[in-house]
Amino acid sequence: MPAASPRYKRILVKLSGEALMGDDAYGINRETLASIVAEVKAVVDLGVEIGVVIGGGNIFRGMAGASSGMDRATADYMGMLATVMNAMALSDAMRQTGINARVQSALNIEQVVEPYIRGKAIRYLEEGKVVIFGGGTGNPFFTTDTAAALRGSEIGADIVLKATKVDGVYTADPKKDPTATRYAKISFDEAIGRNLAVLDATAFALCRDQKLPINVFSIFKTGALKRVVMGEDEGTLVHV
Repeated sequence: MPAASPRYKRILVKLSGEALMGDDAYGINRETLASIVAEVKAVVDLGVEIGVVIGGGNIFRGMAGASSGMDRATADYMGMLATVMNAMALSDAMRQTGINARVQSALNIEQVVEPYIRGKAIRYLEEGKVVIFGGGTGNPFFTTDTAAALRGSEIGADIVLKATKVDGVYTADPKKDPTATRYAKISFDEAIGRNLAVLDATAFALCRDQKLPINVFSIFKTGALKRVVMGEDEGTLVHV
């Protein structure tokens, strides 16, 4: 029997900065980073084109800085710089496993990484390179969730995959409510009606308007990313 083909040809993975911490209090845990890269490599090997938007919460969170009295725009720019640091670390870890990766930043730091240029990013994807988007949207007051929805729309991704610590969207917090059940699929309208926090409101609205589906899954569940890409019942699919 011939092997099944991936359901999606081009994906945008949203990876939180916190995911890189592992069990550490802050920063980048090398073992955790290596395991995440292994999950990505399994999908690269299928021939799927991958873009990644990465957060910076393991280094600095703009919202946290603002809540402690810092100017919100200043705090957000610091958070964007943190995402570039994470993007560089992720790219380096990918290189060490044989993945050809490129970092593009919405903030102009050309001595360190190249600027985000949509046409160039799409060309890299077509060449089989993983493109890691740092710097958020390049604007304060927008989250990296919104950056993921934006870049996913711009590159023509088939789906946005939100990599989290939980394996989907549940009816309640599974840590607090043992009766909570996972949604296998849910529509955008249902998610709004049930007030489910899938992505932040701006990102969610952009995905809905662009008819860009979202899958929420656990990046720490071995093989989960590949199963999502193959169209298996993994995580929660939010669809039009």
